[in-house]
Amino acid sequence: MTEKAVRWGVLGTGGIAATFAADLPLVPGAELAAVGSRTPEAAAAFAGRHGFARSHGSWAELAADPDVDVIYVATPHAAHFDAAMTCLEGGKAVLCEKPMTLDLASSTALVQEARDRGVFLMEAMWMRLNPAIRRMVELIHAGAIGEVTNIHADFGLQGPFPATHRLRDPALGGGALMDLGVYPINLAHLILGAPAAVHSWARLTPEGVDDNTGILLGWDSGAVAALSCSLVGETRTAASITGTLGRIDLPQGFFVPRGFVLHRAGQATEDISYPFPGSGYQYEAVEVQRCLAAGLRESPLMPHATTLEIMSLLDTIRAQIGVAY
Repeated sequence: MTEKAVRWGVLGTGGIAATFAADLPLVPGAELAAVGSRTPEAAAAFAGRHGFARSHGSWAELAADPDVDVIYVATPHAAHFDAAMTCLEGGKAVLCEKPMTLDLASSTALVQEARDRGVFLMEAMWMRLNPAIRRMVELIHAGAIGEVTNIHADFGLQGPFPATHRLRDPALGGGALMDLGVYPINLAHLILGAPAAVHSWARLTPEGVDDNTGILLGWDSGAVAALSCSLVGETRTAASITGTLGRIDLPQGFFVPRGFVLHRAGQATEDISYPFPGSGYQYEAVEVQRCLAAGLRESPLMPHATTLEIMSLLDTIRAQIGVAY
């Protein structure tokens, strides 16, 4: 892997697949090898727009392509399990969009399949690979803001969304939690790990998915996180992490920041900047290629255990708010 290009396949042709494909040329050693979709026409059109060498009219054909090393699964949530399993069964390394699946049991099955086959698998939580986020975590671990006591984060989109929209469709894993809430939850988990207590509330749509959700997490240290996600109004979509010695503020779009503000007691405020080209999806591809070159089967920055802990937390929250798929 270190002396030849890493040949990427993309499974899916929607908006997130397009954004990932647009960022892939920013990754040294990445080759745009093939696209797979349910129809040959969609795959061919996507391949032509984004410069992929080949296209396939089924997931199985992409998974069987001998000239593909790793496949990015970019389908809607509800199709992640079947798509990723098809790729793993084909012996391909997999980068699967978040959330990995719709529940802990199916995510566990994917992880077990990858381990049994000795194949790389990583959930595509791009926020955790963002350079500003990684630097923020380093500073927190180094004690820059003391002991973390409070985390606040929100992610809300301006509604209303029609009943036919994918965000309101239970069959597609709709709702604010699985599409948006995964970001505040991942941020809190990244900083403090799995919480000891979870309390959630939500308003549900007539279809049975959540459109306005609040989550309060607590840790044995006494730290708390107040998180929210919404499909009915555009929130700040920002975050703050407060400690005994200071605070870090992440700006609007906290899940893909190009910097943050560090406040420390008795010191001047610091604006820490991490500009980058593209949309920010390249960093998860860089991490996949680094792991493949090192012969790893999971990423230490987004390990299987983290994915499963987050999925368990999402299961708990869905049970509390009454959302079932």
